[in-house]
Amino acid sequence: MSRVVVQRMTREATPDDAQLVRWAALALRDAPRNGEVVLRLVDATESQALNARYRGRDKPTNVLSFGAEPMPELMQALEVDLPLGDLVICAAVVNAEAEQQGKSPAAHWAHMVIHGCLHLQGHDHQEPDDAQRMEAIERTLLAELNYPDPYE
Repeated sequence: MSRVVVQRMTREATPDDAQLVRWAALALRDAPRNGEVVLRLVDATESQALNARYRGRDKPTNVLSFGAEPMPELMQALEVDLPLGDLVICAAVVNAEAEQQGKSPAAHWAHMVIHGCLHLQGHDHQEPDDAQRMEAIERTLLAELNYPDPYE
């Protein structure tokens, strides 16, 4: 099982650590390898800076994922789980999106955590077929949590 570390760098309303870890664990349960995920909750300023630096978009965004390269030889030698990657979630953006889209904050937060964790496992949505596969996984996992389809 993967380990999830929560870092809180914002005063915005966010789900509690237990919920965040539960959602991440659900999304990571079929991951090809165990590891550590850092889930960093940030303000709009930090999100904007990271989005500008790594994606060339000078605005805050809901979630950024930074995957770690697997190092199987080192993992085996140390007998530890190395990082899967980091998720940076902007609380202000996620909360505003939930309100704008008429979604419950919990459902939208769960979706963002799951979405980010799927990116760390190599899922993407740049091509239509890839997006369809990723969205199907998201729908399935959110339904297990009794949350509605986020794409309806």
